[in-house]
Amino acid sequence: MFGRGSFNQLGDVIASKRLTPDSYFVFVLDDVFTGKPLEKRLPMQGRDLLLPVNVDDEPKTSYIDKLVAQIRAYSPVKPDGIVGIGGGSTLDIAKAISLMLNNPGSSADYQGWDLIKNPSVYHVAVPTLAGTGAEISRTAILTGPVKKLGINSDYTLFHQIVLDPELLAGVPTDQWFYTGMDCYIHDIESLQGTFINEFSKAYGEKSLELCRQVFLEDHPDKDDKLMMASYFGGMSIAYSQVGACHALSYGLSYVLGIHHGIGCCIAFDYLEEIYPAGVEEFRRMMEKHKISLPRQLTVGLDDKALDLMVTTALNLVPLWENCLGPDWQKKMTRERCLALYKRM
Repeated sequence: MFGRGSFNQLGDVIASKRLTPDSYFVFVLDDVFTGKPLEKRLPMQGRDLLLPVNVDDEPKTSYIDKLVAQIRAYSPVKPDGIVGIGGGSTLDIAKAISLMLNNPGSSADYQGWDLIKNPSVYHVAVPTLAGTGAEISRTAILTGPVKKLGINSDYTLFHQIVLDPELLAGVPTDQWFYTGMDCYIHDIESLQGTFINEFSKAYGEKSLELCRQVFLEDHPDKDDKLMMASYFGGMSIAYSQVGACHALSYGLSYVLGIHHGIGCCIAFDYLEEIYPAGVEEFRRMMEKHKISLPRQLTVGLDDKALDLMVTTALNLVPLWENCLGPDWQKKMTRERCLALYKRM
């Protein structure tokens, strides 16, 4: 569903999924909205559970396991559905919870591709930020005890998405920019990747066009455009993949705890050899919106931390294959990857 005010239809959307009078939904809400008007607008009823989540840090597998245990302690009966309301991290939490309610063990057991065996609980996305594509991706990105890697599965996908541009109002400029750039970078990596096909190309080109309107021009409906750019950007990598920037951002996040959006921006700014036109345009976008990226993040890191950062990035094989082709290891050596991180 797309359109201003569509959030008001959320109660109608989930009504048909309420199976019995005693059943319940879990509303996974970014705790930044606790006590705010949006919380009061949630269509909660009966035994519904409000589950505020904190995303100051990117989602960890241990946090997912804790939240799943909290739901199971609330009721021995599974909820009829999960509604995720927030930015990309909140949506990833909602996706992971919906999967783990129907699959045994820890969420860390499922970090990888197609490891989930049982379908998820019904789950709905209501993004309040735009850019990550989390609302349409088959990945719930999590940091585990030994790696940062998503739960990648066809079962991860949301059953319903409610895209209401009104919910983007009031987002701080820096957060708006970093999240939106995740989408822009999705497009650049997808369109220049070796996995590209007509499906991915069609969505990626339209998303890129919308990103340019949002970040290089001035439009009164920029929130509407960015919300659709995010959706299309996510669709563009559904049959392709992201690339070098996302791989490097995973290393920054895993070792330094840097959030995904800003991590992508930091990494992308040093990838002019791989994405020259994209980086040049990205810098113009930064200049227009007066964005200053943090620098010298890796200064002072010991060899062990730097080595872990490199290993984390290079373990994301599909991303490098998409970026540099099947012989990517000859092109992105550990030494070259380390040199990129040292520049950051």
